[in-house]
Amino acid sequence: MIPKTKVRLNYDQIRDKIYACWIGKNIGGTIGGPFENIREILNVEGFTTAKGEPLPNDDLDLQIIWLAAMEEVGPYQLSANELGQYWLSYLPAPWNEYGIGKANLRAGIPAPLCGELNNEYWRHSNGAWIRSEIWACLAPGYPEVARRYAFADACIDHGMGEGTVAEQFTATMQSLAFFNNDIRDILNKSLEAIPADSRVARSVRIAMDGYDTGKDWKDVRNELVKDCEDLGWFMAPANLGFVVLGLLYGEGDFKKSMLTAVNCGDDTDCTAATVGAFLGILGGMDGIPKDWAEYIGDEIITVSIDRAYENARYLHTCTELTDRIMNLIPSVLTANNLPCVWTDGESELIEHKPPHTHRFLLDAAYDRKPMERPQYFIESHNGPIYRVLVEYDRKPVLMPGESVNVTLRFVTKLYRPENVDIHICPPAGIVSSVKAGRIYCGHTDPRTGKTGIYTFTLTATEEMCEPLNQVRVEATIPARYNTIFIEVPIVAK
Repeated sequence: MIPKTKVRLNYDQIRDKIYACWIGKNIGGTIGGPFENIREILNVEGFTTAKGEPLPNDDLDLQIIWLAAMEEVGPYQLSANELGQYWLSYLPAPWNEYGIGKANLRAGIPAPLCGELNNEYWRHSNGAWIRSEIWACLAPGYPEVARRYAFADACIDHGMGEGTVAEQFTATMQSLAFFNNDIRDILNKSLEAIPADSRVARSVRIAMDGYDTGKDWKDVRNELVKDCEDLGWFMAPANLGFVVLGLLYGEGDFKKSMLTAVNCGDDTDCTAATVGAFLGILGGMDGIPKDWAEYIGDEIITVSIDRAYENARYLHTCTELTDRIMNLIPSVLTANNLPCVWTDGESELIEHKPPHTHRFLLDAAYDRKPMERPQYFIESHNGPIYRVLVEYDRKPVLMPGESVNVTLRFVTKLYRPENVDIHICPPAGIVSSVKAGRIYCGHTDPRTGKTGIYTFTLTATEEMCEPLNQVRVEATIPARYNTIFIEVPIVAK
């Protein structure tokens, strides 16, 4: 049921905060860029680059591509599958988790599996949380919406790792900053959005506890480095801890906050850019020192976008980026059951109540925090009748004689219950415990949280000879004219 009341957003206020977000992002990326990957405490005091020449930054580049995806695919259907295609089309960058995620996609392994397999080390790195501002700006004041898109983004190259946890945290933090000026309260609420036992949460708590007990920021920085030694450098938990150090020890001062984060070292362009973007949202352009804003200018310089694609290339300034985001906000919120209008008066938020069924949102059967999902799963289908999630009980990498249990979870988008006929067609070398069956796909039982579920076991045999084996599942609703094909990938060990 669509709410009768509407979200009312003050146009000028929201636009000012979004513009300041990107100016702050550019400032931080330019100040921190020259010192990236230095592992000692630094003594940076400001810009070391020429005036009016912002450094290119992949943190911002990827968000330009995500904007293009939202414009072209739309907020109802945008998912990890679509974003994965944009990775392959627009972003040639081969670095670390970027390259691994794309290699898996090219091999036929969809998200989030493409971010899990062969990625044990880099799935905990920084590539996701540095690009979360786009989702927060498209859902100002509604972090639960920002998180859904942020998860679809992060899981492509970080699977269910700490990198994905980190983007859940930053998307929440940035979305809340549109209507909450209390940094500490924002950090506390953002912690509630991620698993309490995650390494990201642990690093954030170390930074907060250090500040609360009056420790010198350098001592807390060293504590974060020590705590994350087992993960290595360039990883999300420590670097997000540096962001929190900057925000707390900077005590609201833009320059002090950014320089504290930069001087922690490591992924300096990312930490500084995230601090700058967050404080830009928090305080708008009035919160950014005029001398730094004038020094950086309005231009965006890209480094990791394939220039052959015009619709990604023609965006050259923070002003253009801001205006295109502003055009999308009403449709993004409306698609998430939050009908939205612009106003000249005060902004008014309404409670977000996901409906029982919706073209984009998961229903109660799967409407849980993204990081509570299984480690190994894919979203195989998202159509007008239902969506289908494929869940594995272990890594789907098998050698002959090994098995994996597979669960197909059908989430209905209709109020009318239906039966679904299932036919499983494994390739040579894979044996299924069942060949066919029928399940009921109706409304979720509020007591059990279950909907249409079909479980079977796949076993690899000596005849398995393909590196990637696609088990095809045909799902048909009787009296409907369409059959959908669900592919369940199994990788040979």
